[in-house]
Parts: sequence; structure tokens; C-alpha cells
Amino acid sequence: MALAFDEYGRPFIIIREQDKKSRLRGLDAQKANITAGKAVTRILRTSLGPKGMDKMLQSPDGDVTITNDGATILEQMDVDNQIAKLMVELSRSQDYEIGDGTTGVVVLAGALLEQAEKLLERGIHPVRIAEGYEMASRIAVEHLEHIAQKFEYSVSNIEPLVQTCMTTLSSKIVSRCKRTIAEIAVKAVLAVADLERKDVNLDLIKVEGKVGGKLEDTELIYGILVDKDMSHPQMPKRIEDAKIAILTCPFEPPKPKTKHKVDIDTVEKFQTLRHQEHKYFNDMVQKCKDVGATLVICQWGFDDEANHLLMHHNLPAVRWVGGVELELIAIATGGRIVPRFQELTPEKLGKAGIVREKSFGTTKDRMLYIEQCANSRAVTIFIRGGNKMMIEETKRSLHDALCVARNLIRNNFIVFGGGSAEISCSIAVESGADGYPGVEQYVIRSFAEALDSIPMALAENSGLQPIETLSAVKSQHIKEKTPFCGIDCNDVGTNNMQEQFVFETLIGKRQQILLATQVVKMILKIDDVISPSDY
Repeated sequence: MALAFDEYGRPFIIIREQDKKSRLRGLDAQKANITAGKAVTRILRTSLGPKGMDKMLQSPDGDVTITNDGATILEQMDVDNQIAKLMVELSRSQDYEIGDGTTGVVVLAGALLEQAEKLLERGIHPVRIAEGYEMASRIAVEHLEHIAQKFEYSVSNIEPLVQTCMTTLSSKIVSRCKRTIAEIAVKAVLAVADLERKDVNLDLIKVEGKVGGKLEDTELIYGILVDKDMSHPQMPKRIEDAKIAILTCPFEPPKPKTKHKVDIDTVEKFQTLRHQEHKYFNDMVQKCKDVGATLVICQWGFDDEANHLLMHHNLPAVRWVGGVELELIAIATGGRIVPRFQELTPEKLGKAGIVREKSFGTTKDRMLYIEQCANSRAVTIFIRGGNKMMIEETKRSLHDALCVARNLIRNNFIVFGGGSAEISCSIAVESGADGYPGVEQYVIRSFAEALDSIPMALAENSGLQPIETLSAVKSQHIKEKTPFCGIDCNDVGTNNMQEQFVFETLIGKRQQILLATQVVKMILKIDDVISPSDY
């Protein structure tokens, strides 16, 4: 810290404990910030694209995560630097808003920072750089909207949606059966989508996973899957045309709130108590029978006696079902959740075409399928896989695919993937730079160069010669004036992304450019970093 002196040359203190604080100012601060941002980008750069590598992260308590999803990698990495935390926030906001493109947005921000460093060394003021980036991002977004194509799909023709989801899944570990998983994701989204309002509530899609089986066994269930089994082993395992009572009250005698004790000194008194209890249980079970329920789903447990009585009365029951699952069952079957036995009425029962219990492998694992529901607006995707990490990663990949399908229903414009949109924008920004006098045009050209970093990283990860490949594709863009030539990562033999069916959503790409620019502007405007030094 810089000490201040009075007119007699005696030092005096301005900031509390200033000898213990460290401070970076001016260019040093900006350089340090840029280095931190670039360090984060370097980690994610190798996991971009269909040939990207996965990262293995170990949490403090020994859990291992293997993932390719940018947002997850950054969430799990314990980042300490403040600027690096901004990068984590950046990828998280892309994840919340769009759900896909979390790696690309960080790579782009890192490239912009790298370019900014060169400009700072030339002596251009950081605020001018920030303004130039803002202008360039406007040109890029306008150009994106210009090259985007409208994208027709219908409930009967879901192929276009599937193609776009396959693009998302091709960079994930599940790419070997991306076709099946993309179809499952699209069907699930269309099942819960409100096409008139163009809205999709992803909470209605439940994703369950179970270790065992193979990835190809993943299935979509038009109904709800509950990880529970019938409360008594002798209850029927399959119920057709089920009428379901959904209860949040326990099957046991009421417990008075007051403190009291019962003295039982004769056999008769004990008998009466037992009869009383028996009557309670009988009334409860009878209530459910009278209403016409053929299956009881309860949030709490039952007494053994209640269980035994339910079995005798041929009333199958499931206990200890979680609150979220209870709500989903209620949505799917059109039932109401009942808090007290007195309030049970036939209208409050949910209806399902078939309820069956299915057991897996040689283990005692059983699950309950509730299918052919009255209201099929709630669906479940059931994932199988060889180990826990595989299932977790498949869940993350599916989340990305579901988000892409949702975004397409909200806004059905697409751009082409494989770096083609970035190359096209880069050319447009480069030519737009000539229209600006002053220092800004240097900055705008740097923005164009930064956009090239995404196709460059794609080529690098695919084992191609990065600069050679990029310049070949770029010259093709300029000669043919087509916005769909990209990097041929999978060695198909053509770099026309329209023929390879590599699509990305327009809102996803637009969000990437805008978010990356905003974060870089914010980082560039910091010129003083005061931090408590480590003790």
C-alpha cells in the first residue's frame, strides 16, 4: 500500500491495517485480471466440440465427477480468484438462460481478454476497448440474425428438432447413441410443451437413473416413475385402471399433543385400548375403500398393523413417497393431495391406466411405473448406464438436449454449428470495422479475431492443423458467400454444415456473444484491486 505522509514527513494511516493489504493498480491490475480469466479459459478450451476431452474432478469428500459440460466443470472447480469467479458466473448464467453452449461462452470471453491484452500494450485506453467491443458485438448479433434460418417443425415432423439435439449431444460422452437420446428428449419436451404459448415447463420432466443395464436401455415413460415398491410383499404387483388416493397423513392412530399417561392395570382395559386402535385402523382403511380407491400412495409410513389390514382389504399401498414425487403424481393422474382422511372424496382420486412394479436384475431393486395417466403432461426419462458417473453425465447431457428443444420451441430460428456462425460473424465484423474512424476500428478487428478462436479450438481438438483449416474455411466463406461452412470435426469429408446437419439455436449463439462481451467489458474497467493479504 502507498503510505501517505503529512507536511512533517510523518506517515499516517488512511486504510485500516494498510500494511497487511496488497494493492494492484492501473495496467498491472488489468494484466493480472486478464491472466486469471485466460487461465480459466485454458482449462475449458480442450473440452470444446465433438472431439473435446472430458475432465475428472474430485470433490473434497472424495466424490468423483467426470464431465464435459462447461458449467459443471467450473462449478466443481474450487475457484479462489475473484476474476476467475466471474468466469464461473458467466458460464452459470449461460446454463440458466440457455442450458447449452456453456463451454463456448467461456472460450470466447477468454479470447476477447487475450485480444484486449495486446491492445492495452499498444496503449489503447481500456474504456475505449470496452466501447469498441460493444460496437463489434452489435455488428455480430445483427449479422447472426441475418444469417439465421427459420426452422419448420410440427408435432408429426420432429426430425428437425432431433437433428439440433443431436448436435448438442455429439460433444458429450453419450454421442454413440445420440440419436435415441435426442429422440427421447424431443418427445419428452413435446409431451409437456404448450405449443400455443410456446412455453415448456421442464419441471414436468423427471429424470431418473438406475445403475445397471446399458445406455441403449434408456427409455421415456409417459407417466411417473417412483423409486419405491409396494409396502407388503403379497400385494398385487400390477393394477389396471387404478384409482389413486394421494395422502399426506400417516396411517396410524392420532397422537394427542398433550402429555399424559395411561394406566393399564387389568386385561380388560388393555383389550379396550387394542379394540379402539383396531377400530381406528379399520375406519381409515374403510374410508379409502368406500371412496373407491384401488391404490394408496402415502407420504408417511404405516404401522405394521395398518400394513397388514391394507393387505387383507386388498388395498395395495406405497409408503414414504417424497413430496416432489407426490406433486408430480398428482399432476399426472389429475388427483388432489389429501391431508386428512375425513376429506377423501371420489373426485379427489387420481386415475392411471396401469400401475406396475418392475424389478431390475438380481438385486432387490424395484420401481413403480404409473402409466397411461389421465393427464399426460408429466413424463419421466429413465436412464440406465454402467456406473454412477455415466448416469450423472448422461443426466447433464440430457438436460442440455432438453434445453435446446425448449429453446427451439420458444424461438425457432437456427444458425449452423461447427464454428460456421462464428467465422461468418468474424468476416462481417472485420468488414464493418472500416466504417468506424478512430481507435475503435482496431478494437473491432480484434473482436473479429477473437471470434475465430472458437473454430480454431474446434480444429485443434479434432487433431487438424488449426491455422491451415481455419484459413481454408474462411476463404471458402468469402468466395462462396455461404454462411454454412464450418470445421469438419468428424472427418465426414464435407465442411458444409447444412449437409452434416449441425445446427445450433440462434438465441443460444446470440446470448453467448452478448454475455461474453459484457463480462469482458466489466473486467477491463477494473483498474485497482485492493485485497486483504493472506495471513
